[in-house]
Amino acid sequence: MTADLAPLLPLAVVWPLVLALFCLVPAWGPRMIALLPLAPVPALCAALLAPRDQIARLPGILLDGGLVLGDTGAVFLGGAALLWVCAGIYAARFLRTDPRPAGFALFWNVVLAGNLGVFVAADIVSFYVFFALVSLMAYPLVIHDRKPASLRAGTAYIVLAVIGETALLAAFMLASYHAGGSLWIADVRAGLGLPGSPSAILWLMILGFGIKAGLMPLHVWLPVAHPAAPVPASAVLSGAIVKAGIFGLLVFLPFGVPVPLAGTVLALLGFAGLFAGALLGLAQPGGKAVLAYSTVSQMGLVMGVLGAALAAGTPAAAVLPAAALYALGHGLSKGALFLSYGLAPWCGRGWRRALVAVALLLALSIAGLPFTAGALAKSAIKGPAGPFGATLIGLSALTSALVLARFLAVLPPARAGAGRPPLLLALPVLALAGAALVLPVVLYPAVAGKAPFAATTLASLLEGTWPLALAGLLVIGALALGLKPPLLPEGDLLDLMRRSVAAARAGFEAAVRTGAVSMHDSQGRPAAVWGDNLARIEALVRDRASIAVVLLVLMGALLAALLR
Repeated sequence: MTADLAPLLPLAVVWPLVLALFCLVPAWGPRMIALLPLAPVPALCAALLAPRDQIARLPGILLDGGLVLGDTGAVFLGGAALLWVCAGIYAARFLRTDPRPAGFALFWNVVLAGNLGVFVAADIVSFYVFFALVSLMAYPLVIHDRKPASLRAGTAYIVLAVIGETALLAAFMLASYHAGGSLWIADVRAGLGLPGSPSAILWLMILGFGIKAGLMPLHVWLPVAHPAAPVPASAVLSGAIVKAGIFGLLVFLPFGVPVPLAGTVLALLGFAGLFAGALLGLAQPGGKAVLAYSTVSQMGLVMGVLGAALAAGTPAAAVLPAAALYALGHGLSKGALFLSYGLAPWCGRGWRRALVAVALLLALSIAGLPFTAGALAKSAIKGPAGPFGATLIGLSALTSALVLARFLAVLPPARAGAGRPPLLLALPVLALAGAALVLPVVLYPAVAGKAPFAATTLASLLEGTWPLALAGLLVIGALALGLKPPLLPEGDLLDLMRRSVAAARAGFEAAVRTGAVSMHDSQGRPAAVWGDNLARIEALVRDRASIAVVLLVLMGALLAALLR
């Protein structure tokens, strides 16, 4: 590593933390929100300039760990840094009159440092610390406005985050022990591929990284946290922070060694989320919730592919570049769509048409319209998915198009007197949209080894077009008939649990009133006590502990399966 470029990786992580410290100074804190776009700049430079696969050791820090930038990490790091730069510009204008700018800037920078650090960590201790910063410090961003709905969403988020961190801590400790005590990620990953490696390690990693990436049924934090957070925070939550979970799976899963059971389970859950997430998004009344479910769907696609590749023993060289390319395109596109949601109320009639046109192009690209960046990314990821997975990816274009059409339909209306939008809100949307539509095309030859669209045939055009055409016909038909999708609340499983407990309580009270249930049990206790207990459970499910109940049940089932 040359002397002039050696500090780039540490600087990429340290610089946001330095800015976070300045946020604590009362005289400077409120002004630091204007400097948010500068925080990811060293990381962007590192992604472009830092040498690959050379460890920058950090003696005396985090058990003498180190940082390293591989080709896959460079794609994630560069895409995340670009998104954080654009979202930072947007946030500086969007939150100009926010009552708590110093707090927002403080946690924004800390989460940014963790998000970037995940992509360059060379050892499990550094990785865990950075991943914990991403997970735990994002909580204040979710509850930033302190509204009751945001606080409930924050509770759901933080409970899941803590469970994910606990699972990863256990997995890393077991993996290090199995790797002879080594803390380097390369050694840990190699140990997981050896015969006799404890299966519990992989299951715990899938649990921890799956929560962050929105793997069904661990996805429930996404559709409640995204709508609660401010628009720029939602953009980085979906476009960059979720990718930390995907990157963790890419880095730690032992590709090249067949792991049939864990791979098959991951593939089934991922592909189930691919379709279920999109269908649930159709039934959402709010645009940010629609995009959150769309993220669940698209990340389900990636995790389904990773599961199929793990089960088949596909080499990492065939998996990592394709997954990184798809994650890059999705992260930039989804970030632009979230920012466009916040931009819509500022746009008058002519500007709104332009915004809708940009959002429509991004939506078609995500769905896989031929001759777009999204189509290239999908074609790259179909290889490691296998024949069955490739078929599902092709069919998913229909549901992806429908859910993104739903997003366009629920864009917020223009505010009174809206005209030309503020430049600092419009430019980040255009920059991210342009990057999302161009960068995957530029990087595709390095991933696939051939020119973009070189293998396009009439059959491939038809394969990529008919789902979108069918989606268009369904949308037109629904509009002509005046049909509207049934509306569901955000957080599908959470609401189902709340309704179930409420129904149980109502049924019990009705049974008591009609005399079907005795007012006293066999021990002489008043039956009303049970009704009071149900009321308490209902309040917990609604306000605090529903996610904990879901995850405790899931973890119990997982442990039971591991101990069989």
